Amino acid sequence: MNTTPVFDVLVIGSGAAGLSLALRLADKASVAVLSKVTLAEGNTLYAQGGISAVLDANDTLESHIQDTLISGAGLCDPDIVRLVVSQGKECIDWLLDRGVPFTEEISEDGTVHLHLTREGGHTHRRVVHAADATGRAIENSLEKHARRHPNIHLFEHHNVIDLITGKKLGRDDPRVLGAYVLDTSEHRVKVFRARVVVLATGGASKAYLYTSNPDVSTGDGIAIAWRAGARVANLEFIQFHPTCLYHPHARSYLISEAVRGEGGRLLLPDGQPFMHKFDPRLELAPRDIVARAIDHEIKRLGIDCVYLDISHKPADFITGHFPTIHARCLEFGIDITRQPIPVVPAAHYTCGGVVTDRAARTDMSGLYAIGEVSCTGLHGANRMASNSLLECLVFARQAAEDILRILPETPKPPELPEWDESKVSDSDEEVVVSHNWDEIRRFMWDYVGIVRSDKRLERARHRVDLLKQEIAEYYGNFRVTSDLLELRNLVIVAELIIRSAQARKESRGLHFTLDYPHADETRLPENTVLSPP
Repeated sequence: MNTTPVFDVLVIGSGAAGLSLALRLADKASVAVLSKVTLAEGNTLYAQGGISAVLDANDTLESHIQDTLISGAGLCDPDIVRLVVSQGKECIDWLLDRGVPFTEEISEDGTVHLHLTREGGHTHRRVVHAADATGRAIENSLEKHARRHPNIHLFEHHNVIDLITGKKLGRDDPRVLGAYVLDTSEHRVKVFRARVVVLATGGASKAYLYTSNPDVSTGDGIAIAWRAGARVANLEFIQFHPTCLYHPHARSYLISEAVRGEGGRLLLPDGQPFMHKFDPRLELAPRDIVARAIDHEIKRLGIDCVYLDISHKPADFITGHFPTIHARCLEFGIDITRQPIPVVPAAHYTCGGVVTDRAARTDMSGLYAIGEVSCTGLHGANRMASNSLLECLVFARQAAEDILRILPETPKPPELPEWDESKVSDSDEEVVVSHNWDEIRRFMWDYVGIVRSDKRLERARHRVDLLKQEIAEYYGNFRVTSDLLELRNLVIVAELIIRSAQARKESRGLHFTLDYPHADETRLPENTVLSPP
C-alpha cells in the first residue's frame, strides 16, 4: 500500500522555479513539493544579484535579446531567448504582487520606481534587485505563500531516489508515474504517485571542489532524469563565477557581479588593473572571460587570489547597495569601504541540463524540468548575469500553462510497488562515501575546470569510470542514505560533464581547451546532446 495519496503534480525542488510553479498551479491542482533539506535551502536563497528585465525607457527587448545571444556564443535558441526576455516585466509584476521587496529609488521628479543595476554582458541597467540579497527576498516571499495555500503540500527532508516509470514496471505506458523518496527525518523510503512530475532541483556545481553553491547542489535532477531515460545537453558549459571571497573560513562566499556593475575594479596584489589586457569591456565582460582572466593571472604570477576594489565609492553608497556583502566581509576582517576584497573564481552555474521544449517538457511523457536543472536553449555556451532567476520564473509559467492543459486528460497513476530493502544492510563503511565524494570534487576541479585539455579530460574520465563502478557496488549492498544518494548522482553528473567536454573539439563560451583554443568556424555551432543507453 502507498504511504502517500496521489497528487496531480509532484514538484521536486523548492527554489524559485519549484515554488513559483506550485503557486501558479495550486488554485486548480493538488501539488506536492519535495525539498531535500529545509524548504528554503538551495541556490535561490543565495542569489545576490537580481533578475534581468527590460523596465527602463531607454532599454529595449531587442537589446536584452542581443546581449543574451552574444553571451551565449552562438548556441542560444533565438526563439527561446525572445520568449524569456519578453516575459520579464510580467514576472517582476507577479513577484511584486506576492510581496517581494525589491529595492526602489526616487527620481528627480519625485516618482518612485524600481532601482536597476547593471551586470556583466548587459549593455543597459536592467537588473531588478532586493539590495544584494535578491534570492533570499524571493525565496522568503514564495515560501510564505506556499505554506499558506491549502492545495500545496510541503515535504521537507525528502530526498528523491529515482523516478518510477511505466517502462521500469514492464507496462506498455512508458510515462513517469511517481518517485521513490527517502524521508530522511524518519529514515524510510516512501512512494509518491502523481499524474505529472516536475524536476526543479537546481544545478550541479558541488561536483567541484570550490563552488559558490550550497551543499545541496549535487545535480540530483540531472542524474535522476538520465537514469529514467531523458536526454541531457551542453553539460560541458559550467560557469565559474569570477569573484568569490577568498578566505580560509568563507567557504567561497559569492561577491555579487553587481559590485563590478557599480564600478568595482579587479586588481593584482600590487594594485595594478589587468582586465584591459583581456577584453575592452573590462570588468563588465561576460563571466567566462573574466573568470579565465583571473585564472590566467593567478597561474602566471603564482598568487593565491586577485582583488576586487570598490572602496573608491562613498562608504554610504557601498553599505546602501551591498549591506549583506559588507557585513559578511566585516566578519572576516575586511572593510570593503576602505580596502579591496580578495577573490577567486568558483563553480557557480550549470548552463546545460535536461533537454526541454518551450513548455518545459522533457523527452519523457509526464516529466517536466524547470530552472537550472534544465537545458532550454536560453543560455547557450554561457549564461548572462541575472538571466537565471528570470528563466526559473518564465518556465514555471510555461510549465504551469501546459500542465493545466493536459491534467484533465491525464489518468491517475496505478498502484506502485513498495521500495525493496530485503537484500541490503546498514553500511559499516561510511568513510567510502566521504572519500569518494572528495575525490570526485578534486579531480573535477583539477582536470575539468576553467581551462581543460584532452589529457586532463582523459585522466578525469578514467577516474570517474572506476568510481562509478565502486559506488554502484556500494549502492547495491547497503541501505540508502542522503549522502549515498548525492554521491550516486554526483558521479553520474561528473561523467556527463566529462563526456560532453570530450565531445566538443573547440573552445566556445565556458568550455576552453588548450588543444582547441579557438571556436570552430568551419561549421554552425552545435549543442552537445547525450542520450541514455
